[in-house]
Amino acid sequence: MSNGTMTTELDAALEKHRTELTGYCYRMLGSSFEAEDAVQDTLVRAWRSYDTFEGRSSLRSWLYRIAHNVCLDMLTAGNKRARPMDLTDSTPLAQAALSPRPDHTWLEPMPDARVLPSTADPAEAAVAKESVRLAFMAALQQLPPKQRAVLILREVLAWKAAEVAELLGTSVASVNSALQRARATLAEREERADAAAVSDPLDEEQQKLLDRYVTAFEGYDMTALTALLHEDAVMTMPPFDLWLAGPADITGFMTTLGAACANSRLLPVNANGLPGFAHYKPDPETGGYEPWAVQVLEISDGRITGFHCFLDTKRWFPLFDLPLRLEAEPDEVQEGV
Repeated sequence: MSNGTMTTELDAALEKHRTELTGYCYRMLGSSFEAEDAVQDTLVRAWRSYDTFEGRSSLRSWLYRIAHNVCLDMLTAGNKRARPMDLTDSTPLAQAALSPRPDHTWLEPMPDARVLPSTADPAEAAVAKESVRLAFMAALQQLPPKQRAVLILREVLAWKAAEVAELLGTSVASVNSALQRARATLAEREERADAAAVSDPLDEEQQKLLDRYVTAFEGYDMTALTALLHEDAVMTMPPFDLWLAGPADITGFMTTLGAACANSRLLPVNANGLPGFAHYKPDPETGGYEPWAVQVLEISDGRITGFHCFLDTKRWFPLFDLPLRLEAEPDEVQEGV
């Protein structure tokens, strides 16, 4: 077998693990871009050091060990990515101000296709989706790196304690202890459970709710939108640390500081195991639509409970393979929309 053929086969063998490794690194780091950088670094390190791979563990386990070490190197700064509600109290509409924080502050969104490997097992697919939802991801970021890794490997990826111990270079007793502490920490956090209420796939009522949401948002019908929001609904807008609670403040914001979003267009996306939309707002100069946000929605009991808008479109729209503008439809141009 020629060196070229061997190189091609090794590239293919490594590449087939990219999606699941990205999922692991994303859960560890809370950043979509850092996760992809970590996986690229992992695959380069694996390719360069493949001659040292002795086959005592599977190629997959070996790659996870490299990826884990890359993540630990990236976590040495001690930064814990978060959502706005993890950092501040909600802001009354009357005091709303848009104060940005640096990119490394925020838990970042991630397209499902980049972190969720295809599987024929519905239960396995459901666990994978639940483990990248925003509330769970935010909780993971509060755990020390070892506990975070143990929880992901044991409860999300269903590794055996002995396999985790080998990867981390520790004992089974240490792994079990770390898992117990991680579970206790998550139980203490008063996490909203509504994100887990999203069916996989969406059931008929949830799909109807999203259809009504699109109609209400694109029509900027605040009465209709209010009817879709849970009384405890929250709205976040990273990179701004402002977050709003309750339909009155959310719709009040949309008709004041957010009034330029009237007559927007929404395109569906799948992000963090949740329904979402690419939000394009009208561009008055061209008559088309410019990218404004990636929206990720949380649903429970037939209402929208979380409305999370990630505004850094120069980063998010290419990540989600979204167009950087939409042209106006011919009838919109005729009507002067």
